[in-house]
Amino acid sequence: MRILIAAETAVARAGLEAVIAQSPAFSLAGSADPAVLAERIRELQPDVVLLEHRGAMEDAIEPLLASGPISVLLTDREDAAAILALPHSGLRAVLPLDAAAHEILAAIAAAMEGLIVLHRDLLASLPIAGPAPQTPATPDGSLTPREIEVLRMLAEGLANKNIAWKLGISEHTVKFHITSIFTKLNVSSRAEAVATGMRRGLILL
Repeated sequence: MRILIAAETAVARAGLEAVIAQSPAFSLAGSADPAVLAERIRELQPDVVLLEHRGAMEDAIEPLLASGPISVLLTDREDAAAILALPHSGLRAVLPLDAAAHEILAAIAAAMEGLIVLHRDLLASLPIAGPAPQTPATPDGSLTPREIEVLRMLAEGLANKNIAWKLGISEHTVKFHITSIFTKLNVSSRAEAVATGMRRGLILL
């Protein structure tokens, strides 16, 4: 998946480029100032635009969310309900500016699967919002704690060897866990496993 980054400062763009570089599942299509984003989208044809935007949505930004590719928005606005109500088609995820790297990567993966992602810290701005969800207990017959750990690393876009290194296990064991996850979730790919895990509340942003 090719990601185009848009942020107002070079420092912010460099930080987001470093986040994308953490995942072997994503490649950097380029980066741009939001002022020239439309031109860069036409030129680079990215799969996803990761847009950091502070303050109100200017007239130049809203059309991009409506007509551009899939968009993941990092914003300092608290009125997430108003953002989601915009007449857009590409905006799939809204995260706060201080979202962690693994949250950004998981949101991009979910957006590519057609899911809508709203960070738990922004739920309070929705009229129907209740308390932030808690990590659910694992029911009998569902994923084990270790499998949930592996699933969450899949959501971060980590390769088998990276998962093995982080958990201190062999790649063969990682493959065993992934096969078990696929079977239990009735999926056939990593992307499907991540999407299903998010729907079931096993992966929380």
